[in-house]
Amino acid sequence: MKKKLTKSKENAVISGVCSGLADYLGVDPTLVRVGYLIFTFLGSGSPILLYILLAWIIPDA
Repeated sequence: MKKKLTKSKENAVISGVCSGLADYLGVDPTLVRVGYLIFTFLGSGSPILLYILLAWIIPDA
């Protein structure tokens, strides 16, 4: 069975992007959220714009 990347509605905080990525990767959604926060504070570019773009591109479950 092939995995499909979708936004999660069960464990969503804002739009379900991080929990959808966690479901796809098979990890806890909290780890993905913490990783995203670290990326936001330490990363270059615009992680907030990336989140908005992913929320728009990734389909709903």
